[in-house]
Amino acid sequence: MAEDMLMLNISSDPVTFHRKTDRSHLTSAEKWAQKKLESKRKAVFEPQESSASKQRKINQTGQQHTHKQKLQTPKSPSRRSNNRDTEENGDQSEITAAKSPSKLKTFPKKAPEEHGRPFIKTSSLFRNNPEIPDVLSPAVNLVKEKVFTSNTFEELNLHPHLVATLHKVLNVTSMTSVQKQTIPVLMSGKDAVVRSQTGSGKTLAYGIPMVQFLQAMQPKVKRSDGPLAVVIVPTRELALQSFQMFQKLLKPFTWIVPGVLMGGEKRKAEKARLRKGINVLISTPGRLVDHIKNTLSIAFSAVRWLILDEADRTLDLGFEKDLTLILNALNAPGLARQNVLLSATLTEGLSRLASISMKEPVSIHVSEGSGETVEACPQAAPQALSDSYVVPERLQQHVVVVPSKLHLVCLAAFILTKCKFEQRQKLIVFISSCEAVEFLLTLFTAVLCENPNTTSTKRTSYLNFYRLHGSMRQEERTEMFQEFSQCKTGILLCTDVAARGLDLPQVTWIIQYNPPSSAAEYVHRVGRTARIGAQGSSLLFLTPSETAFVDVLANHNISLSEMKMVDILATLIKDERFKGRGKWDSKRSAAAFEQEVRERATVLQTDFENYVHANNESLQTAKSALQSFLRAYTTYPSSLKHVFHIRNLHLGHAAKSFGLRDAPQGLGSSITTNPNNSKDSKKGKDKAKRPPKKLTSKERVSNLMRSEYLSGIDGESKSMKKRKKKKGQAEEEESA
Repeated sequence: MAEDMLMLNISSDPVTFHRKTDRSHLTSAEKWAQKKLESKRKAVFEPQESSASKQRKINQTGQQHTHKQKLQTPKSPSRRSNNRDTEENGDQSEITAAKSPSKLKTFPKKAPEEHGRPFIKTSSLFRNNPEIPDVLSPAVNLVKEKVFTSNTFEELNLHPHLVATLHKVLNVTSMTSVQKQTIPVLMSGKDAVVRSQTGSGKTLAYGIPMVQFLQAMQPKVKRSDGPLAVVIVPTRELALQSFQMFQKLLKPFTWIVPGVLMGGEKRKAEKARLRKGINVLISTPGRLVDHIKNTLSIAFSAVRWLILDEADRTLDLGFEKDLTLILNALNAPGLARQNVLLSATLTEGLSRLASISMKEPVSIHVSEGSGETVEACPQAAPQALSDSYVVPERLQQHVVVVPSKLHLVCLAAFILTKCKFEQRQKLIVFISSCEAVEFLLTLFTAVLCENPNTTSTKRTSYLNFYRLHGSMRQEERTEMFQEFSQCKTGILLCTDVAARGLDLPQVTWIIQYNPPSSAAEYVHRVGRTARIGAQGSSLLFLTPSETAFVDVLANHNISLSEMKMVDILATLIKDERFKGRGKWDSKRSAAAFEQEVRERATVLQTDFENYVHANNESLQTAKSALQSFLRAYTTYPSSLKHVFHIRNLHLGHAAKSFGLRDAPQGLGSSITTNPNNSKDSKKGKDKAKRPPKKLTSKERVSNLMRSEYLSGIDGESKSMKKRKKKKGQAEEEESA
């Protein structure tokens, strides 16, 4: 057989030999063309040189086939495995024997499929991340506040119908500490500044004495009397909640009419209610100012009570001018009025407001060691009490340090831990911007709720997502607020619009995905859980560059315990949708376990990125969410710039937390408008006439960030501007 093969090889050569002998009769151009043609044919016929190895392969497989036919007895499993090993080794030797590079290129590796999903290459989540430091929370003296007392409402000499309403309608039998101290002071007619922890019953602390006063008025209150009490709250949801509380308190006193005014509602309907008459008026400051300016039927000639609930937040939102206008309208009639300021945190702004609107107020602070009501001047009281904050005693506070790239995966894993693998969990996730809330709601609903083994009706049985932010229509906000209040399990993605005063029942976890802007805001966020003596937990997300915020909280007597990122991501082991390569065995080593967790986290991140990059609409949504996050990051106060500074952010890693594979170009120009591209800069005359615009602090920071991250392609270089200026001056001289 070897001789036959030799003859076959010789028989294929005469063609080339004949061509070599004929080449002497050709011209140089024809020789060059012939040589080029032969090189092409060589490449085509080159695989035939390995025909001997092919023949050996055929002979070996034929011998193995005849050998199998001769052996009639069944083989043992061990012999089968040995034969299989020898066959594989034989095939491998045949492949290495055929050293044709063209043959190797014709068999590219196919992308392996992992458990039904195609393998898509993605950048590693666990490379080039900053080192995660150990968080050591300093030892602090926790300020404790006793919530409940043994005193009952019968001791306060209240109307019997009011006491019965508290028992039967509100299911309240005994007073809390803040109610015990505040109600007697307000019933005596004094002004008060009340500070108490979140969820301690401050609404009833001013609501009960107000209702007691109004029902005892002589002559009897009429609807046509107009507002007798005005309650100012910072947000629409808190206005709605306070209105519902007064509806219950006034149930036995039907002649006293409560009403609510808030943005998003129809002004025409509100004007009609004001004309009919509202005795207890609950409102947000912006809408009340609107009616003071534009509604003739509103009058404050009979107002006896002014309540500023969550007053510090009202000032933070920029309503200081509106509050001044409201106070001027209330002071115009010159009637004596009782004023009350309430909050869980008191600031310097409140001390100024108290000095303007109150007369010798009583400062009420409930905590161990200062449980008595103390009279103090309004300037000193808030400053003395603002250093240390009180959080609910049964609140467990945690912090987790997560690199920016892993933020999205870590949040998703935590949500799966609590809502899929545990029962009756209700979560609130605080996010910095409205666009980020909308983006995460769409992303989590599409990726985390997907379960192909169930029908579409049961698809989101364990993950119910809700949203709440300031850009929603008022009807949607009210509907979402009511739905989440009544549900037994769910996840509310929201901005700080839900951080103040809202009493959302049975909330078990508060997740601060984006850090708060101050320690006071932290206290109000975590105060949505562990209310009225209940148990609750909170989790604060920080990046390695933001760990100094733990020390900032410690300065206000707030202590956090660390939770490890690996422990949160380990939940992905329980979810079969995010399997990595191969099969997971619980008996394997710790290193193998960590590798499996990393692979599953990468699979989940890949799912997020695939959804974001599936179409242009989802991609643009992710980009706008990232831009809004960066804008919000530049608004941290100067006292926290050493912790939260835009220069400490890695834009590529931050983009990864929004499902983007790369940081979008031109992030700086998208955050603030580039003045070089504006219409005014192109018109020299208009630019010369207009005075330079004064920039706010936020705009200055945004301009700095733009100059830091812009490529410089959009604007002109300095040298180009100088050349144009010289050219323009030369043209003017020539024309002259």
